[in-house]
Amino acid sequence: MISHFLEFHPILQALIATLFTWGMTALGAALVFTTKGFNQRFMDSMLGFAGGVMIAASFWSLLSPALDMAEGRSVPGWIPVSIGFMLGGIFLWIADKVLPHLHPTSSMDQAEGIHADQKKRSTLLVLAITLHNIPEGLAVGVAFGAVAVDLPTASLSGAIALAIGIGIQNFPEGLAVSMPLRRGGMSREKSFMYGQASGMVEPFAGVIGALAVTFIQPLLPYALSFAAGAMIFVVVEEVIPGSQEEGNKDLASISVMIGFTVMMILDVALG
Repeated sequence: MISHFLEFHPILQALIATLFTWGMTALGAALVFTTKGFNQRFMDSMLGFAGGVMIAASFWSLLSPALDMAEGRSVPGWIPVSIGFMLGGIFLWIADKVLPHLHPTSSMDQAEGIHADQKKRSTLLVLAITLHNIPEGLAVGVAFGAVAVDLPTASLSGAIALAIGIGIQNFPEGLAVSMPLRRGGMSREKSFMYGQASGMVEPFAGVIGALAVTFIQPLLPYALSFAAGAMIFVVVEEVIPGSQEEGNKDLASISVMIGFTVMMILDVALG
């Protein structure tokens, strides 16, 4: 099966890879069928792990290749990478202000500027995770798109490692949606459907990212660093603070380091 995957066009590979990351979101959401209670320590450790994965992926799989690709141009390589990185964070900051939503780790009763019923709160919670999944899908798509244009700094194994890392960190994201919804009184089936739906955007974002860099190669350093900036913004604003707000700071911090180490090993070993 792996040999067949290697023969596919990189854009199709990006689609398959992001379908995998979506599947991992669904797998995390499916825990609502087997878990009776809400274990806060487990959730905090998983969120911390996800944060570590995203930080490592941002550097090893996105920023470092972007810097290599930007070298040898008319401007220093750090300029397009810095611009792309900041634009990624600014994009999500603006989206957070424009689109009202619930933060994934917040109370079900705390909406930003909205007093809503259960159905609307559920929709807002899914919107929060979906918004944050867009840069993850783009990151995977851009990585495979870089392989499509045969850039020397891009490798298929590195793109696969990024997809695996994103998939690993999507697992707790699916759980972060489905479990609070279940705790708020929603049925297991609906909680699962909302949880897995939050990752549905990744295949679309992945294909768009792969297509964009395939046809507009000069955008690659900007696109890679944009995805990195967006992911770091999510980690700093949502993931790490959310993993520590219940008092499990040491557990969450160790989990961040474990997640970073796992993703670093994946990228270095496979890339």
